Amino acid sequence: MIDFFISFIPGGWFIFILVFIFLVNGIKIINQYERGVVFRLGKVMAEPYGPGLVIIIPFIDKMHRIDVRMLTFDVPSQDIITRDNVTLKVNAVVYFKVVEPLKSVIEVENYMFATSQLAQTTLRSVLGQVELDELLSQRETLNHKLQQILDMQTLSWGIKVSNVEVKQIDLPPDMQRAMAQQAEAERERRAKIIAAEGEHQAATQLSLAAEELGKNNISLALRYLQTLKEVSTSQGNSTIVFPFPTDLMGALAELAGGSRSKSANK
Repeated sequence: MIDFFISFIPGGWFIFILVFIFLVNGIKIINQYERGVVFRLGKVMAEPYGPGLVIIIPFIDKMHRIDVRMLTFDVPSQDIITRDNVTLKVNAVVYFKVVEPLKSVIEVENYMFATSQLAQTTLRSVLGQVELDELLSQRETLNHKLQQILDMQTLSWGIKVSNVEVKQIDLPPDMQRAMAQQAEAERERRAKIIAAEGEHQAATQLSLAAEELGKNNISLALRYLQTLKEVSTSQGNSTIVFPFPTDLMGALAELAGGSRSKSANK
């Protein structure tokens, strides 16, 4: 077929070569997750091509393939000095996608490199304005703030930043020891407060019990006998000290003194 075409058509070889070049360089297949930004004689076409089979003009059209999937990249560890003068290293991860392929090619030279550099500078700027405690306890708020700043600045590039996550915070060893001591002191403080509150509540209840027992002498005596019974039934060798009322001692002393005087009179 090719020999017949070349033999009977003047300049068949030249036409065949042109057709072959057109088929090789003019037919492109764009994947579902890609879009093709085509420049025709240096001027961008109004709409991106794809997905599927597309045809461009060889040597006249130039096509750039743009990935429109969700992309991620790690922000390298950045040296940050917080507002309370703590030096640490922080890295993050950024999730973004190209929503306008034309702008990602026209407005910025390399959108991946530009977004990466912008993420690094934004990370240092935002985290340098907060204290260490805020960085450790309010990470979700800081992530949302970073995402808003990056999304606002990359919008003109046709890029949508969907999420930013602070991934790791490297603290100096001295700061780790100081934080451990602080946490231990805080736990001891809470333990002492709880113990003091328990003593206060116990003293209050004992005071109420003493008032109730003081209303009737019989109840106090019964409570004393009950305590003696509980101690007598306990096992083990130990020294037990019983409180003895001083007024009873006085009464016994008077009784003993009266008995001695009677004996002397006799």
